[in-house]
Amino acid sequence: MDYAPILNNIAKYVTLTEEEEIYFTSFLHYKKVKRKQYLLEAGDVNTKISFVTNGCLRSYAVDKNGGEHVLQFAPPGWWIVDMRSMLTHEPARLNIDAIEETELFYILKADLDALQLKYPKFERFGRMLAENAMATYQHRQIDNMILNAIERYSNFCTLYPSLILSLPQKQVASYIGVTPEFLSKMLNTVVIK
Repeated sequence: MDYAPILNNIAKYVTLTEEEEIYFTSFLHYKKVKRKQYLLEAGDVNTKISFVTNGCLRSYAVDKNGGEHVLQFAPPGWWIVDMRSMLTHEPARLNIDAIEETELFYILKADLDALQLKYPKFERFGRMLAENAMATYQHRQIDNMILNAIERYSNFCTLYPSLILSLPQKQVASYIGVTPEFLSKMLNTVVIK
């Protein structure tokens, strides 16, 4: 099993010894997820955090009219989780599914807790990952309040450059908070810098 992608991701935050790497990888589970297959359905309790090595996942909520609202895309090198559900053990409000066939590693919350107890540097890694996620989320919330659709699309392209051409416009529109029709019209009339 090639653990290099996930270990390289962790190495951006903390330096692991060989012993720590071996212990960490002993908790990892490998999974292939087919296109449109759920990794998590709203109403289920999220018990794991996932790291994408190939393909792409998305997390989204569904409103009372059946409209999908994309919170996050997770291309290779990204982590994805319904954090609230995992921490509180309450039913998830988010769905997580595969946009395309996806390969990932996941670690169960109970194993993550054991890992952090034995090697506190994993707690530091988790804190840094959570801080980055919170900063990204906060930045996006501010963008949604003060930027127009063109600027939000431009930010999407900066954040997810590998997804610009591969995602359906419907999902990009959902992420930036516009209708697919509006996005199509916008892209046909405006050149994004």
